[in-house]
Amino acid sequence: MDVITNKEELLTDLQDLCNLFGISDMSITHEEVDLDGRIINKFKLGNGQYYESAYDYEEGLTALAKKSLRKKQVKIALYDLLSTVTKKTLPWGSLTGVRPTKFARDMIERGEIKDFMVADVLEKTYMVSRDKARLTAMTLKNQKCIIRNDNLVDLYVNIPICPTRCLYCSFISNELSRVKDRVEIYIDCLLKEIEAIKKIVSNKAYIIRTIYIGGGTPSVLTAEQLNRLLDSLTFPVSEFTVECGRPDTITAEKLDVLKAHNVTRISVNPQTFCEATLKRIGRKHKNSEVLEGYSMALERGLKVNMDVIAGLPKEKLGIFKRTMQTLIDLSPENITVHTLSVKNGALLKEDTSQLCDKEVDKMVSFAQKLLFDNGYKPYYMYRQKNQLGGLENVGYFRDDNVCIFNIDSMEETNSIIAVGAGAMSKRVFNNEKRIERQDNVKFIEDYIARIDEMIERKKKFFS
Repeated sequence: MDVITNKEELLTDLQDLCNLFGISDMSITHEEVDLDGRIINKFKLGNGQYYESAYDYEEGLTALAKKSLRKKQVKIALYDLLSTVTKKTLPWGSLTGVRPTKFARDMIERGEIKDFMVADVLEKTYMVSRDKARLTAMTLKNQKCIIRNDNLVDLYVNIPICPTRCLYCSFISNELSRVKDRVEIYIDCLLKEIEAIKKIVSNKAYIIRTIYIGGGTPSVLTAEQLNRLLDSLTFPVSEFTVECGRPDTITAEKLDVLKAHNVTRISVNPQTFCEATLKRIGRKHKNSEVLEGYSMALERGLKVNMDVIAGLPKEKLGIFKRTMQTLIDLSPENITVHTLSVKNGALLKEDTSQLCDKEVDKMVSFAQKLLFDNGYKPYYMYRQKNQLGGLENVGYFRDDNVCIFNIDSMEETNSIIAVGAGAMSKRVFNNEKRIERQDNVKFIEDYIARIDEMIERKKKFFS
């Protein structure tokens, strides 16, 4: 759908909402008219249909508050229009952002609503479905670990390397076979950046709250390479996560290295327990390797997260149900249920004919009920563009085993110092209600060539 507006700053939100309705053969023109205290949103569809909505605003609003109000109201108006035209509703109503819980928390912290009002406000004002509104309120209640302190920061280390490229992946990740001769020098550069980070932490009197090594697939490194990296991460933390998402990269020797360096949590991600699907999406592991990796992690006292994806190519509801039941039988501390996102740059984008998007909402609903029935609770969520059914990703926990880093990063309550190629650092200024971001160059070759520049940029960013 082509969208034209006289307010360029609203274009992205309007286009995102149109995309969620899946309308591709219609144009829409928007005009915003400001009449000193009253704003009128005028819409005209390509078929000549016209729609108008107006609202009043108080004098003296700050520029930021007025901008927020305009975005809210124009999306509500457009949602009403498109819902009427298509005779269709969306699970997240007029919301287009990636962080529903942050959106709700911000309303609470601005004094606009009380925490017990979250579900009702989302449902009645923003047309969010009752199920998603309640899920948001429930998730907020389970985020008790949030501490707003500008000196409390998280450390993220990026390993943008994988054994193979998955069909649905658009991350800047490298297949190991293509960068094998550069892994050692990449680690050298990581260690150099980490040493610089230690000085920043000391000078700023930061306290590292959690460490998270992600990617990519960090466990693609050898035991010796992991040991080199972990030797440099000497910060005392209570939560230390290393993603070992590809079960075929997990060995007893690597897990011993992680345990020796006080890693507390890993990921062992099946994505599905249907091996035909695994082959189809470019993952080479077997179900037996998932079970073996999980068993070895339990033997070493490591907490485990397991990821699954609803809506994988050619997967029907019955297959997804069997995957979820297998996870329940295994009973890891965390289970993350993703909805497939058809991302730009992913191989899947070139051929979407195999997608089973008509059943994905039933998959997500089944997973949620099964997890609730077995004592799991939601603790963080986020959305991505082009997710099937306009749905979401939700992390669940049992027995108080939330991942603090996931909450901090998604809710944007704490600064993150991020090292490595493609890593994004974030400074959260809680008192000033603002966030700044600074990224490293994306590709390994550029990162290696420009490591000194990355370090200098980071010093300035955290100065």
